[in-house]
Amino acid sequence: MSSHAGESGRLSSERDYYRRLLDLGGQDELGPLLEGALALAVEIIGAEIAYLELHDDGDSPGFWRGHGLDTAGVEAVRASISHGIIARAIAGGETLETESATDDARFAHFGSVRDHGIQAVLCVPIGKQPPIGVLYVQRREPGAFSATDRERIELFARQLAPLADRLLGQRPARTENDHTRDVRTRFHCPEIVGRSEALAQVLQQAALVAPLDLDILMTGPSGTGKTALARAIVANGKRANAPFVVLNCAALPDPLLENELYGAERGAHSTATRRTPGKVAVADGGTLFLDEVGELSLAAQAKLLHLLQAREYHPLGATAAVKANVRILSATNADLRQRVAARQFREDLYYRLHVLPIGLPSLAERRDDIPQLAAHICRAACQRHGFPTLTLARRATLACCEAAWPGNVRELANAIEAAVVRANGDGSALVLEHHVFPHAARSPTPSAPATYHEATEQFQRRYLRESLEANNWNIAETARQLDLARSHVYSLIAEHKLHRES
Repeated sequence: MSSHAGESGRLSSERDYYRRLLDLGGQDELGPLLEGALALAVEIIGAEIAYLELHDDGDSPGFWRGHGLDTAGVEAVRASISHGIIARAIAGGETLETESATDDARFAHFGSVRDHGIQAVLCVPIGKQPPIGVLYVQRREPGAFSATDRERIELFARQLAPLADRLLGQRPARTENDHTRDVRTRFHCPEIVGRSEALAQVLQQAALVAPLDLDILMTGPSGTGKTALARAIVANGKRANAPFVVLNCAALPDPLLENELYGAERGAHSTATRRTPGKVAVADGGTLFLDEVGELSLAAQAKLLHLLQAREYHPLGATAAVKANVRILSATNADLRQRVAARQFREDLYYRLHVLPIGLPSLAERRDDIPQLAAHICRAACQRHGFPTLTLARRATLACCEAAWPGNVRELANAIEAAVVRANGDGSALVLEHHVFPHAARSPTPSAPATYHEATEQFQRRYLRESLEANNWNIAETARQLDLARSHVYSLIAEHKLHRES
């Protein structure tokens, strides 16, 4: 009798659950829908914390709600947790589950997991690939969610997907949070990619000085795009149609630098068999860009100071000064203040250059620009090499956002270009994470057992190979049996590096 009563109670509970799911479909506003969804999710599986976000532009969260969290807690989830477990669930399109995130090799390295002491988690994508959002539930104590909990939360996410999609479709398109939009209307720079506030500040300064015939110093770490900014300043200035000449001051020894910069008369030195114009003369009427100006010797600095002040110079062997009609832009990754203090850089030249300096931020200071930068570099690399257009996979973009780039944009560009070459060589339509970071994947050593994540990957690889071989590598039939799109099967073949044996 008690068993019958228990079964009756379970059925009654499930009927109530399904009824309440259907009741959510009657919501006409997104806010109440999300709040009701979170309350129900927490109740049905006995969780303490829940977070739900929906994407109205396919990439960035447009709507979010938290349950069991105060305002600061929700912001913490958005700022940190969503860059770890949640982002992985969205990128992979699969449910992520762990008894204790702090002890799970897949997640323990995330700073958010360590900072918040995250324990039992279920994280379920909402909608098919690409997901339109994610539902995240958490318990404060370690311990696995039951199979019934997972089944219910996945059913809940499936039921929620069309409702949320319908409501998202009724809202006006969300405007990208592009901090550079206004300045780009008066400063044309299509080759400088990004939307961040840090980049907007740089472009605003560049727009201010571009139309003026001022000499400009650009500072910032190596690889931040100082040359690209110099070209944009010239393109928006009065000398746009005149020569733009670049000289890397660090690439030439001091004796050759003076010859390269100012030129030489015939017979000025042993190799001067004829009169040779220098970079200043070649740039006449236009712009001379001195890269790594901080590497100039003190003697060369004195002659550069004279050029800046008097707008004249002496070619080697010349008896008369030559007038210079040239705008000078310079760049350095060195701290010139420190070099002045160390008597390695002339103080008067420093102040002559440092009139309206423009400091370029490192990539770490404009991390929000990484997805757009990576996608732009990927497209450009495909065009440059004549490859079919490849797309960065979500997981690859996420990995780029999480990685440190000490070489800044230049390092990111090199990594993405190499990844495009690898992906094309694999015949993949997607640039996958291992294409960008070929040494990132760990393989278990014979003396150490595989982690859960490694074991899962090994099972997926073996299962996919067996399915392909059972169907004589018929991709269409394999995709049908696995209930996957053919393009997804091709991507998995590339990701797991499978090859048909002859």
